[in-house]
Amino acid sequence: MLAKLYTDMCHVFPKFRKTTRKQMYQFMAKYYQKRDWSFMNYGYAPEDATEVLTLNSEDEINRYCIQLYHHVANAVELRGMKVLEVGSGRGGGADYIKRYLGPARMIGVDFSDKAVNLCKKYYCVDGLSFVPGDAEHLPFDDDSFDAVVNVESSHCYGSMAAFLAQVRRVLKPGGHFLFADFRPREQIDEMDEQIERSEMQQIKQKNITLNVVEALDADHERRIAHIRRGAPKLLGKLMQEFAGTKGAGIYKGFQSGAFVYKSFVLQKA
Repeated sequence: MLAKLYTDMCHVFPKFRKTTRKQMYQFMAKYYQKRDWSFMNYGYAPEDATEVLTLNSEDEINRYCIQLYHHVANAVELRGMKVLEVGSGRGGGADYIKRYLGPARMIGVDFSDKAVNLCKKYYCVDGLSFVPGDAEHLPFDDDSFDAVVNVESSHCYGSMAAFLAQVRRVLKPGGHFLFADFRPREQIDEMDEQIERSEMQQIKQKNITLNVVEALDADHERRIAHIRRGAPKLLGKLMQEFAGTKGAGIYKGFQSGAFVYKSFVLQKA
């Protein structure tokens, strides 16, 4: 009941959504600072063997979260490019892209300065850096990046239109926006229209809801164990909802079609 009330308020009051989500991520970055939690997305299970990744042993535990990043970021060639991730969170996605996909420079920007500080402590990779910043007011010059990546973050923003305008501004001509996120089913048309109005050409889109559900099924035990190990008992149920474990409202929503998860490839003219 409380989760639904909060979701409804977020839909009606975008500023409330943006402010409360920042406070939540600030709290999590302050409370849990161990390196073993570096991804916060729901994951992706590929449909065929060609998308199954060969990972280093230390990355295997995060396979499903990494596969979502790979599905999104591997849509275009990033080797040698300058890439920005907006909403870099605890940094696992930006780190994966830098180490596996080979951009010359990888920058993660996040609204939570505490999460950014965590990333600066976690990662010592040449060409990888993290800075604080607002997705709706990106702290970068025009025409700065060959690609912008955004994974499961935009539903927290106050204005999707403002974010898309910023992405277009910082992309170089011909640069790509690599994007994935979910919305309630009744908001999907609105998101599609916002993307259509972004003045970036849509190269590809895909409904990946079933891939996400399959990933959550396969990753359920790891997520539960992580919550039991690291979260106070008082917050256990809330963290299970946040993590999308079986029985959580968001998990049921993906199963029923009440929530739809999509990925996109866009290009700046």
